[in-house]
Amino acid sequence: MTQVDFYILEDVEIDAAHRFACRLIGKAISSGAEVVVLATDRNAAATLDELLWNYPDQRFLPHGLINTPEAVGAPVTITWDDPQRYDGVLINLSNDVPGYFARFDRLVEIVVDANREEGRRRYKHYRHLGYPLFNHKMDDWEAA
Repeated sequence: MTQVDFYILEDVEIDAAHRFACRLIGKAISSGAEVVVLATDRNAAATLDELLWNYPDQRFLPHGLINTPEAVGAPVTITWDDPQRYDGVLINLSNDVPGYFARFDRLVEIVVDANREEGRRRYKHYRHLGYPLFNHKMDDWEAA
């Protein structure tokens, strides 16, 4: 059964959720996991693609946008649609529950003030379905 982890950040803006996702991606791929990141749309996916080239500093996170040559063989795929790959870790940066999340070993939801209501709605949905839920309150996560 898919493990669902909610990371609650003390940040206001959605940009913080994206930076935190970059850090989680780094940890996941260093442990050998493959990662799919679900963005809200093509523009958000392109923004995250750019962020992964520059954050965190001095770190390279091999990745690619879905259906591009860079995604072939990369441990990280960024998508806004059906990922066409269903294993490892799914980081949901969209506002909805992905219909295919149960095919992954782990689902990550990142909550900041800007998406708190959507996060609560998704939490209730996963709880209603009986998935194991884990909450992680993250204070000063960028300082670490």
